[in-house]
Amino acid sequence: MDTEDPSVIAASERLLEAAASGVPCAPVRDLIGASDIEAAYAVQARGTAARLAAGATVVGRKIGLTSKAVQKQIGVDQPDLGYLFDDMAYGELELVPMARLLQPKAEAEVAFVLKEDLVEGDFDDAQIRRAVDYITAAIEIVDSRVANWDITFGDTVADNGSSALYVLGAERRTLEEVEPVSVEMTMARGGEQVSHGNGAACLDDPLNAVAWLARTARDFGDPLRAGQVILSGALGPMVAVNPGDVVTATITGLGSVTATFSEE
Repeated sequence: MDTEDPSVIAASERLLEAAASGVPCAPVRDLIGASDIEAAYAVQARGTAARLAAGATVVGRKIGLTSKAVQKQIGVDQPDLGYLFDDMAYGELELVPMARLLQPKAEAEVAFVLKEDLVEGDFDDAQIRRAVDYITAAIEIVDSRVANWDITFGDTVADNGSSALYVLGAERRTLEEVEPVSVEMTMARGGEQVSHGNGAACLDDPLNAVAWLARTARDFGDPLRAGQVILSGALGPMVAVNPGDVVTATITGLGSVTATFSEE
């Protein structure tokens, strides 16, 4: 669908207004449908263009809906993708500002950083592995501009994959050192375990998620590039976060990563 379609423009403006005002909006599926992939990505493209026009820079991508259970729940048979911008990254020693968030949740993931472009080829396992510089533990802070997380596939894709912020861990490992499919994850909030999972929960192997992303990004005409960060998808259930929360994810072989949220 054309990004200048009136329904796409209206959906994009609704989401952009929610982001600007900090007030969640109604779902956009009344405008673009619950499962119209083309329309949803057209809305996302308008949002991306608005971010770029405001001075943001793309630094990577995120993959969502990598859990088969979540796909079944939403009624889709594929993941989705969103963009990562330069102002989304926070360090472990920085406070994550709640003022930038509406209704945030945290999920633990394996992050990939690329050393090669993924523009040509079959994107088989060997090619994907060659393109990866290193992997690290990550906490993705997802958020929805749609009130009460009342989302379908169309709503979350239009909303840039319900993306918000992320924190990367300090430890970096090569794929020769750690196999993403074999990792085990635990996540604690305030010292209490609130989530656990493993590499196989992410599309059977986080490398599968990266391969899917490489193919899809190329199909959309914006392939993955060297230096980009790839958030490959949740290893276990996401959990809500509140002001003052401290969330730590520990992933075998990759150490831990902590996100500390501001009190207000």
